[in-house]
Amino acid sequence: MGAAPGMTEPFWKTIPLDKMDSEQWESLCDGCAKCCLLKLEDEDTGEIAYTKLHCTLLDAGTCQCSDYANRKQKVPDCVKLTPAGIEELPWMPSTCAYRLIHEGKPLPDWHHLVCGDRERVHTEGHSVRGRTVSEDTVFEDDMEDFIVDWEDDGNDR
Repeated sequence: MGAAPGMTEPFWKTIPLDKMDSEQWESLCDGCAKCCLLKLEDEDTGEIAYTKLHCTLLDAGTCQCSDYANRKQKVPDCVKLTPAGIEELPWMPSTCAYRLIHEGKPLPDWHHLVCGDRERVHTEGHSVRGRTVSEDTVFEDDMEDFIVDWEDDGNDR
């Protein structure tokens, strides 16, 4: 869909990911927090399974990192998303704006840059808000018990 006469296209449709400034880049995040979930990889097949276990730094009520600026120091395996790295992260959720734009797809209608409402990702059930458990509360041997299909469970629930 093109822009109305006199209107310009939104930045995410005209600026490549690797040319966005930091404010544009950060604004793409919809706040679903699915990238903050622990994922398990099958050693034989390489298949990735999401869990409902969240990173120790995730505030499950807000779906925000509780120490975003220092997350790499506190959680060394936390992945810092970059334009170059998106292609190398097959576990990114199918609804992730970074992934969608990289793949040339439109943002969903519930994305805050489209609808103007940062809460809509949560109210429509596309985030993990209120549906996860901290990784600190589970023994490593029990992690498989927390596998969930966030992509195919009815409105991402």
